[in-house]
Amino acid sequence: MWAITLLLLAGVARAAIPNAMLRGMPFLPKIPVPERHVTSPDGTALPPLTTVYYFDQLIDHNDPSLGTFRQRYWMDWEFYEPGGPIILMTPGESDADGYESYTTNLTINGLIAQQQKGAAILIEHRFFGYSNPYDNLTSQSLALLTIQQAVDDLVYFATKADLPMPGGNAVKPGQAPWILVGGSYSGALTSWTMVNKPGIFWAGYASSAVVETIVDYYGYFTPIRNYMPKNCSSDVEAVIAHLDKMHAAHDTSGIQTLKEAFGLGSLTHVDDFAAALQYNLFNWQDLQPFSGRGALFFQFCDALEVKDGVVAGPEGWGLENAISSWGNFWNTTYYNHVCNNQDAEDCIGTYDTSQSYWTNVTVNNVNRSWFWMVCNQIGFYQVGPPKGQPAIVSRILQPIYDERQCVNMFPETFTSPPVPATAETNTVYVGWNVDIPRLFFANGLRDPWRESTVSADGLRKPNSTGMPIYESDGFHTSDLITGSGIVDPSIAVVQKAALMYMKEWLAEWKPST
Repeated sequence: MWAITLLLLAGVARAAIPNAMLRGMPFLPKIPVPERHVTSPDGTALPPLTTVYYFDQLIDHNDPSLGTFRQRYWMDWEFYEPGGPIILMTPGESDADGYESYTTNLTINGLIAQQQKGAAILIEHRFFGYSNPYDNLTSQSLALLTIQQAVDDLVYFATKADLPMPGGNAVKPGQAPWILVGGSYSGALTSWTMVNKPGIFWAGYASSAVVETIVDYYGYFTPIRNYMPKNCSSDVEAVIAHLDKMHAAHDTSGIQTLKEAFGLGSLTHVDDFAAALQYNLFNWQDLQPFSGRGALFFQFCDALEVKDGVVAGPEGWGLENAISSWGNFWNTTYYNHVCNNQDAEDCIGTYDTSQSYWTNVTVNNVNRSWFWMVCNQIGFYQVGPPKGQPAIVSRILQPIYDERQCVNMFPETFTSPPVPATAETNTVYVGWNVDIPRLFFANGLRDPWRESTVSADGLRKPNSTGMPIYESDGFHTSDLITGSGIVDPSIAVVQKAALMYMKEWLAEWKPST
């Protein structure tokens, strides 16, 4: 057994995703995979955490005659003893390589396994990474990428898989308790699965679970505005108000001058420029309790608010300085971070549909796979707020900006901008109305996805012992990471409560007769 240590995760921030609507994808943070040499409780040496296993998953749960595909998974049974639970998680909308630590006690998954003498599994989501029914990501293939197919994948795996650990052929639901864990989209998938297929998973843990799908998701920026430095938000609001005022007045000359201040003069369309100004805000999602002042989001705010060694007051430095300093940050630091050596139109522009970004159908293209789910069932278009609300994002950006890009990416499927079927998704999987026993929800006050979780402002969903809802001071899925609880006492409270509930709930489980 190896010790839990606090990891200052230099690799927690994802690479920038230029060019289109995936700027604020609800990724889980990665944790460096530790090297270790450990044995199971019976003294058997365990394989490396990176060992890949394969499961024959149904291509189409509605038509088993189509056969199966090889779905990748990883497993750790360091703490397992017969009778212990099986903890299952998918990282969701990502290639699962690099997430192997989610089978260890560096995460809540492994803490549950350690406490309850269980085993932890990480399974790759269909059409992400290399778990693909077909060798391409065309619209025809992606027709089988739906929430329901993903739900059915988890259930089919739990009920059919013979696991590689000793006794792994006799731990199916009914023989052993299964716990479904997820964060962000996969947290929502935890809730949706337990709603849609009750009785398979005895308990669940859903972190930052985006259970309510929303098309016009301006609420993404509400926690960011509320918790970012006030001087920074004041100056960002000033620049955004200036842009929106010029746009309303059809001041193309003024807009061009503003674009040039950011080194983005070659951007043809004003909505693409407005979208580029969101990019700095999306870096908020990369923050965790252990993020230092060197995090990219704080570099951005410091560039705006520290002038000649003096920090601005809550009102900021004002519009003129905000344009100059924000533009300078783009020109000296941020442009290369986002675009490397690409031209702004090639990097950020969304109107040239011949670009490979729109046409690449090779597998392990997370952008394309997630885009498909967003356009069809999920939405979450991160846009400007209604009039009358403070705006750190331009109101030029409305759902049509993203819906148009669905046509760019999938012209064979969409001949006009589609409205995602979020109402149907919320009806089938009950969204905010979830009421499932033994499902633990954990959310973060500073999470930009909080407004789609059961901790959304104004929802006032009751906390109960049957379905506990806990909220820390953390960020996106912070509570999944063991080290977050070491840094932030409010996260430690959430993790401790989760372990308490799992212990109580598992004590109630009995095998099927």
